[in-house]
Amino acid sequence: MRVTVLGCSGTFPSAESGCSAYLVEHDGFRLLLDAGNGAVGALQRHAGLFDVDAVLLSHLHTDHCVDLVAYSYARRYHPQAPPRLPVYGPRGTQARLCQVFEAWPRDGLDDVYDFRTTSEGRTGIGPFELDLTPTAHPVECYAIRVTAGGKSVTYSADTGPSPRVADAAKGSDLFLCEATWLEDSPRPPNLHLTAREAGEHAARAGVGRLALIHTTAYLDQDAYATQAAAAFEGPVERARAGATYDL
Repeated sequence: MRVTVLGCSGTFPSAESGCSAYLVEHDGFRLLLDAGNGAVGALQRHAGLFDVDAVLLSHLHTDHCVDLVAYSYARRYHPQAPPRLPVYGPRGTQARLCQVFEAWPRDGLDDVYDFRTTSEGRTGIGPFELDLTPTAHPVECYAIRVTAGGKSVTYSADTGPSPRVADAAKGSDLFLCEATWLEDSPRPPNLHLTAREAGEHAARAGVGRLALIHTTAYLDQDAYATQAAAAFEGPVERARAGATYDL
């Protein structure tokens, strides 16, 4: 299983990265986890424009889904338009994307996307076994554990402190864990994790490797891994756009 970071900035793009988007590949199948700002451009650096086989959205905040609006134009108007793309997401995914347009789009995007509703629990997409766990976030949001070929990666999506998210990641080879804040950052409570809290979640889960995602561009980027490492003894790094993890 290969995981490629297409974008990992939190809330808004940084100079080096777009927002949340992760390409997971196994046995020739490509699954896109989230599609935040900049996802479509980054995708084309690692695969063909239409080489995605399915999309799975963790939640419907724009920095995790809005590039599916831009992507719909490519899929609709390209002279060799591809088949409808399965898009898995929480309740209201179709309406959320359609609301971004100045007017409700033709066919409600059903001409380009095959919308399928997700919920808590286990499901399968292509060769992947997926476990979805609700996170501590103001909207319906799921941490996603992806398993294939005896390996697993857990994507925290957006979450405040959550024992359930840590337990969902238990034993994962790779933990893509959000770390929006540093310890001394002014911040609203229980909305996102600090780097140290991400490390604590990784330690509780006993993961093989921790990659910090959803970091904030205006904070000290070098401090993220240092603060996480204070709580997690395993390999830890701040994820970067374009990074690839072979599991």
